[in-house]
Formats: sequence, C-alpha cells, structure tokens
Amino acid sequence: MTRRELWLRIRPWVMVFDPTLLIILGVLVTLSLVTMASSANNFPGRFDGHVKNLLFAFCVMWVMANVPPRLLMRAAVPIYVAAVTLLIAVALFGTVKKGARRWIDLGFMQLQPSEFLKIGLPLMLAWYFHMREATLGWKDFALAAVLMLIPVGLILKQPDLGTATLVAVGGFSVIFFAGLSWKVLAALGIGGLASLPLAWTFMHDYQRERVLTLLDPTKDPLGKGFHIIQSTIAIGSGGIFGKGWMQGTQTHLEFIPERTTDFIFSVYSEEFGFVGNCLLLVVYFLLLARGLIIAGNAPTLFARLFSGAIVLILFMYAFVNMGMVSGILPVVGVPLPFMSYGGTALMTLAVGCGVLMSVNRHRQLVQS
Repeated sequence: MTRRELWLRIRPWVMVFDPTLLIILGVLVTLSLVTMASSANNFPGRFDGHVKNLLFAFCVMWVMANVPPRLLMRAAVPIYVAAVTLLIAVALFGTVKKGARRWIDLGFMQLQPSEFLKIGLPLMLAWYFHMREATLGWKDFALAAVLMLIPVGLILKQPDLGTATLVAVGGFSVIFFAGLSWKVLAALGIGGLASLPLAWTFMHDYQRERVLTLLDPTKDPLGKGFHIIQSTIAIGSGGIFGKGWMQGTQTHLEFIPERTTDFIFSVYSEEFGFVGNCLLLVVYFLLLARGLIIAGNAPTLFARLFSGAIVLILFMYAFVNMGMVSGILPVVGVPLPFMSYGGTALMTLAVGCGVLMSVNRHRQLVQS
C-alpha cells in the first residue's frame, strides 16, 4: 500500500473537525494558555497539568467527532439509566466531602456521576422527542419534564446547586427547542418567581449565605465576602488596557482565590483589561454562533435538539462564571469554558464540541 493510498483510507477518520469551530477553539485555548501561565506562576505543575488536560480534551473531541449521531441515539437510554442509577448509588453509598455527598469511591478514583448528566440528560430528551416527533403532544412534554426532574432532584439533594443548574438548563433547553409554548414558558416563569420565598426555606445554610454575600459582601470582607470583593477589585483595576501580562498585582500577591480555576476570569481581566474582555466575549460569541448554525442546519430533529442544548450549556458555563466573578451572581463552582483549570468539566465541554463537529460532518456526508 502506497503512502497516498494509506492517507486516502485514514483521511475520513482524521479530517473530522469543523474548520471554523476549530479556529475559534484554537483562539480560546491560546488565551487560556497565556492566562494560565500567569495565574499558575506560583503553582508548580499546574500549567503543565492544564496543557495535558487540553491535549486529552482534544483527543476526546476527535473521538466524538467520529461518532455518528445515529450511534449517539442508540446510546441515549443506556447512558441516562446508568447515570441516574449512579446518582441513586451516590445518595445511598456516596463519599461525603465538606458536607456534600457527590462522589462514589472506586478505589482508584473518585467518580462524580452528576457530570454525566450534563450531556446524558439532553441526549436522552433529544432521543425521546425524536422518537415522538410525529405525535408530539402535551403528555410528551410532561413526561420529558419528569425525566429531567429526577436527576436534577437527586443532584440538588447532594447538594450541588451549580451542577443541578447546568443539568436543568441542558434538559430544559431540549424541551424548549422541541416546541414548548411561550404561554407555558411564561407561566413557568411567573410560578418560579412566586415560589422564591418557598425555595428560600428549602435552601441549605451555605446557599443562603452565598445569596446574602452577593447582596452585601462587605458584611464579612475577610470571610465569605472575600472572594467577590477581591475578584471585583481585580477586574476594576484592569482598566481599559489592563496591567499587562504577568503584571497583575491582585493575582501575584495572591489576593484572588482559586485564580487558576473558578476565578481565572479575574486574572484575565486584571492583566488585559476591558479590551481583552471584549476580545474574549467576541470569541465566545463566535463559538456560540457557529454552534447555533450547526444546530440549525442539522438534518434530524434529534441532531437539532441535542446540538442546540450543547450550545446553551456552553453559554450557561460562560455566563454563570463571568456573572459570579463579577459579583452579579452567587458564587458557585462553575468553571470558565476552556479557560479554567480542571479535568471533568473540560471533558464535558470537549464532548459537546465533538458532537457539534460530528453533526456538521455527517450532514455534509448525507448531502454529498
């Protein structure tokens, strides 16, 4: 076999990335590496770990880009059932850390099953609506809501408000894109606002403290309000053009907590300022726009719903992280997409982007 023949044989398995999406992610990862090099300056091994996580995420993305949407459909029910079963196992036998029961100890690793639902729940609901496409009615939307509330309720019980919110957003986005009436949506919104006093009574103490800290972080400036106060100082001190790479005083004097993970946006803002923030927002906007274009052009209802949910999940990651770091949302454990250090969330995002590439690739194959 000649080299050309070998290339022609493996080319369909290698050239699977959407060029536009890949360029956007390349810019985002470049910004991530530059920021991480500064924020991890006093964390030995953290930058190298981030590079390894990104490389592994790239491999995961490549694998998912090779998986046809029809195979994802077949896996929807088993993945959902397995993930919910693991959540029940967490409630019964899970490991408790810092007052939360979120993990299963497998001996060689700590497994957090709730992460699987960020992709598994939208996958299940997209499959369900695809199968019911010809006879879709209000009963189908009600059953879909039950399928969503089961894992969300189990995750809230752990408790893990941040993950539960992202899982709920992913599931609800599929229900919305499937054709949920605006009247129903408005009624749910009004009902949600009316139930806020009741929801307050069911919140855990630490969740109430986060809300109260958001309203007035100066009540405990050296304790619970420290994160928000130092983060907003860093963002504001960046000014228009920032203090320059590796020149952030809040960062390198170690005032910013969790500066390589949840609060990496504070580091970026301090060093690159308002102009840098505008650039980052444009990159995220292009990422979301490309995802929506892929979702809108998808050939099947399943692909459209699943792709749309992935785009909304990406949006929520970015919105919630920037919101909490800027002091307009309570502090929850949500990383900034492809910027923050971490493995699990990065793999979830890589799977989502890989699915988008797979949907676009197989649409082109069908058309040709």
